[in-house]
Amino acid sequence: MKHIKYITLVCSLLLFSCGPYSFTGVQDLKAETFQVNYFINNANQIEPGFDRDFTLALQDLIVNQTNLTLTTTNGDLVYEGEIVEYRISPTTAQANSTAAQNRLTVSVNVRLFDKNEPDEEFEQRFSFFFDYDGSSLLQGALKDTAHEEIFERLTQDIFNATLAKW
Repeated sequence: MKHIKYITLVCSLLLFSCGPYSFTGVQDLKAETFQVNYFINNANQIEPGFDRDFTLALQDLIVNQTNLTLTTTNGDLVYEGEIVEYRISPTTAQANSTAAQNRLTVSVNVRLFDKNEPDEEFEQRFSFFFDYDGSSLLQGALKDTAHEEIFERLTQDIFNATLAKW
């Protein structure tokens, strides 16, 4: 019985002494809802469906890492922007003037509007890349892998800059 009281005391101290904490780094938000407007693809090279998939990936990340509610209109936080770069370029060359490695680079311009805290609004460009073998074509499973890695990094960078304040 004495051990149960001791364990209960230790557990309660651990739970209540640290205050509110979030593993994602999100502080207490005044916002309750958010919306992610469709990210238009304004890049020179258009990849069909990339804009839709990116918009959904950003929505999913925010839903999964916060307790904000996704809405389609009048959100407390509004994310919008455009895909400004989707480019494949060689990064290293071989002796026969062919690419040994290619790089897919994606850049997104993001604007955040905060209805409750207008001073927190900002606009920033985020960019990330995926390198792959120069003898491969960016299609099928390789393209899916590239997009997933780029989405994961870009959305996490956007989340950190807007909600986690890292």
